[in-house]
Amino acid sequence: MGRYVIRRLLQMIPVFIGATMLIFLMVNVMGDPIAGLCGERACDPATKAQLQQEFGLDKPVWQQYVTYMGNVFTGDFGTAFNGQKVTDLMSTAFPVTLRLTLVAILFEIVVGVTLGVVTGLRRGRPVDTSVLMLTLVVIAVPTFVTGLLLQLLLGVKWGWIDPAVSPAANFSELIVPGLVLASVSLAYVTRLTRTSIAENRRADYVRTAIAKGLPQHRVITRHLLRNSLIPVVTFIGADIGSLMGGAIVTERIFNIHGVGYQLYQGIVRQNSQTVVGFVTILVIVFLVVNLIVDLLYAVLDPRIRYA
Repeated sequence: MGRYVIRRLLQMIPVFIGATMLIFLMVNVMGDPIAGLCGERACDPATKAQLQQEFGLDKPVWQQYVTYMGNVFTGDFGTAFNGQKVTDLMSTAFPVTLRLTLVAILFEIVVGVTLGVVTGLRRGRPVDTSVLMLTLVVIAVPTFVTGLLLQLLLGVKWGWIDPAVSPAANFSELIVPGLVLASVSLAYVTRLTRTSIAENRRADYVRTAIAKGLPQHRVITRHLLRNSLIPVVTFIGADIGSLMGGAIVTERIFNIHGVGYQLYQGIVRQNSQTVVGFVTILVIVFLVVNLIVDLLYAVLDPRIRYA
């Protein structure tokens, strides 16, 4: 196991460099940060040259990238064009988005897996048909429609929640935004769990366990569910990074100042340092979560061994 982890960590290095290089090139080559600094009016040549020199934009792109990566390994993600450290923005944004993502993941695991198990064991029955239709509706409706509808009904019309989340962003305030963020993924988790349960239910090891007289709850939890969760764990693991980086719509609807909000502000203002810094952290999150998911395979399926 130790050798496998070391090998995977070494494999992450070129992936990390390649991903960050691609992001850096896309942000710095396709956009014009100086135009964002000057606003609607174009900068005069002297001001433009001064700003380029101040932020190191007068150097070749490859040299800018090397300088940026050297600073990243020292914990310096640069300075936004408003003079604020990107690490300061991260210290306030990432805890909020992590709480929001945790709420969303809990909805996926608790609600999605439970509905998937119930429908997988009752395939073809009315409850199965009803849940399948409901998940299709959730997948078909865009997230911003679901978010605005819940905000209008629960927050404005009925007054059950605050329409906008406070700057503190406590867990109690993030329940509805977390449900909105997780809605589409929750539907996919339900359908994926249902399919996996229904397929493994006909497997020989399940029939053998039933023939041995094991209680039904033990057959489901110790044998059927354990093996059926492998594709679900893969999906949820990949979804963690997607939820953190794709929360722009949800955070805009509920006025949550998290990662999505900061990315949106960075894109609108063409603040390349903010965008590249936040996306760099998201790349690290993706790599670490994928490693954890691979290690969980051995826990769920004893037949899997890493050398």
